[in-house]
Amino acid sequence: MLDAHSPNNRSFKVVIIGAGFGGLAAAIRLKQKGEHDFVVLERADDVGGVWRDNRYPGCACDVQSHLYSYSFAPNSNWGYQFSPQPEICDYLRRCARNFQILERIQFNTAVRSLHWSEERGEWIIGTMHGEYRGRYIFAGMGALSDPKIPALEGMSDFQGQVFHSARWPRDVNLKGKSVCVVGTGASAIQFIPKLQPIVSQLHLFQRTAAWVVKRGDFAIAEKTRERFRRFPWLQQWARFSIYVQRELLAFGFRHPIVMRVVQMQAIRHMHASIKDPALRRKLTPRYTLGCKRVLVSDDYYPALAQPNVHVVPSALARITKHGVVGSDGIEHKVDAIIFGTGFQVQDLPYSHYIYGRHGKSLADVWQGSPRSLTGTMVSGFPNLFLLHGPNTVLGHTSMIYMLETQVEQALRLIKRAEQLDVAIVEASAEAQQRFVTWVDRKLRGTVWVTVGCKSWYMDRTGRNASIWPSYTFTYRRRALGIRLDNYEFRQPSK
Repeated sequence: MLDAHSPNNRSFKVVIIGAGFGGLAAAIRLKQKGEHDFVVLERADDVGGVWRDNRYPGCACDVQSHLYSYSFAPNSNWGYQFSPQPEICDYLRRCARNFQILERIQFNTAVRSLHWSEERGEWIIGTMHGEYRGRYIFAGMGALSDPKIPALEGMSDFQGQVFHSARWPRDVNLKGKSVCVVGTGASAIQFIPKLQPIVSQLHLFQRTAAWVVKRGDFAIAEKTRERFRRFPWLQQWARFSIYVQRELLAFGFRHPIVMRVVQMQAIRHMHASIKDPALRRKLTPRYTLGCKRVLVSDDYYPALAQPNVHVVPSALARITKHGVVGSDGIEHKVDAIIFGTGFQVQDLPYSHYIYGRHGKSLADVWQGSPRSLTGTMVSGFPNLFLLHGPNTVLGHTSMIYMLETQVEQALRLIKRAEQLDVAIVEASAEAQQRFVTWVDRKLRGTVWVTVGCKSWYMDRTGRNASIWPSYTFTYRRRALGIRLDNYEFRQPSK
């Protein structure tokens, strides 16, 4: 196993940052291609990325298990239609172990800076354990890695517990406590039903109501799993069927009028559990379904209908020593505050410490509006492959499909550079601008840019820099249909 503290062997052909779904996919595919000159730098002490960090009660995936997994590593033993967090973590650990990637991972090694050297044709990577060098970088830090907690008056004075759902304390005990939950996103609607039965009071601060559709989860019978083990093609067919069904959803996102049908189903789902007209009004969104992330749950609405839950339809204004105050000025006494307020996606933390060819950081270049070529390469940042980069977020299906496509795209570009006997590949500024223009054109008329739509998909300039505006097979065709004139292949300047 590599020694992160050794001054030797610090130079690699490929350096992978992060050991989540993206980073592990890159490592496994490199090894399958016969490439062994690589290292994975991981800031934590285990693999898993967001699925390691998010261990709150009820944490699970919103995409069916058979699709939310690697195409090259099918798992016939998924226990549920929608995998809970422990199953996903176990799956990633098993992949790392079975493909013998663990020996290539430097755990507890946080990356603090990346600087491109045009003279050497390589990246200089600063970490807490010293400097590394790599010709190619697979940046698998992800867009949902760093929690976002709003700066609120009185936060430091609060006498109770305060934490973000992505940093759920292992030893927290909320039984019989009065709890404040801030936010109604994908995480909150999963842990609220688990908290409601055990807390004395739950005060939910909801700035914007969310559209919630039925989940329809179920345990996968052992006889079904046995059939998948005996006949792998059955599982492949199940995966393909799920893929096709979810791609059909993309049509609705691209044509908002179709979403009215889904909205009616969501309203019926709410009314089946919520009988109080006043509560229904609080929970009914005022925007077209799909503008923000569509949430899936069977137990969220029933939990909110319970007498110990109080929904406050406003943002949290400030915090006192023993409670919280909403914009209506009313104070609620609470013992703990849980933020389900998402992640820093509009100002990605890694953009501030990656410096490219001109000595500027990604943040300097992007100026609040991330842009790239196919979400993978950025002009001015040679040999850097972003995994989960700009305009690759999906609103309808599995992100794993996109990550695998990006890894394959990077491998093809590296192979092409080797065929040309050069060390550097970089996206051209013209090709990048053509791609951004195409994406912006495709976004017109979609549900993500409808009037009144405000979501974390939008950047500081009001542009949707997050969502992929079409089908995933369209993305794969554009990403893997590599046009050589979209890239510059060259040798270092030394």
